[in-house]
Amino acid sequence: MVSAEVARNIVGIIGNVISFGLFLSPVPTFWRIYKAKDVEEFKPDPYLATLMNCLLWFFYGLPIVHPNSTLVLTINGIGLVIEGTYIIIFIIYAAKNTRWKMLGVLALEAAFMAVVVAGVLLGAHTHEKRSMIVGILCVIFGSIMYASPLTIMGKVIRTKSVEYMPFFLSLVNFLNGCCWMGYALIKFDIYITIPNALGTIFGLIQLILYFYYYRLSPKKGKNVELPTVLTKNAVTSGNVSVTIEK
Repeated sequence: MVSAEVARNIVGIIGNVISFGLFLSPVPTFWRIYKAKDVEEFKPDPYLATLMNCLLWFFYGLPIVHPNSTLVLTINGIGLVIEGTYIIIFIIYAAKNTRWKMLGVLALEAAFMAVVVAGVLLGAHTHEKRSMIVGILCVIFGSIMYASPLTIMGKVIRTKSVEYMPFFLSLVNFLNGCCWMGYALIKFDIYITIPNALGTIFGLIQLILYFYYYRLSPKKGKNVELPTVLTKNAVTSGNVSVTIEK
């Protein structure tokens, strides 16, 4: 019989793998941005929200706040590096007004984290109190992270196109929420349960929207020049434009 602690560790390791996949799932989006040298209609909201979420969970996982949280600590440390890279790329290729808005949000996040760290370490002197304060903040910002794609979901409904809501991001978001909710329920941790339960719900809604609107999304085409075939009676020549569906 596998003990609850062993089962929790196994689920946590699986959760780390899925979370790593979640952090990497936007790579095709950012490769597209890099090639186009433009962020097009993509929104920075999910990446800014995820960065804030990783900062808080990283702090939560530190031994001075919540001991024996190695799995939480490691995956969110990795997430900080990956999300930071995405945000730098987005800032480089975003329009000037979007760039300044992002820098403003990042400045607010940095100031907020400084206040949280100072307040928790100086004002709370037990692991229980520190875990409770940071845990509540993690619930709030974890919920915001999972809800951040709502801006994209609204665009999908308005345009009836899933072009700017990547499928793999939605899928891994759903799986990530399921796995970490299971991790939290084995040895009940309300601070991990609430945001990941919401993540499961929001991820499922995204998948439903994706499959519903995918068939309605306009397919891009490109023009291919084909040479005109000349016959004996031909007096002029030119090119014929043919659209080929991707």
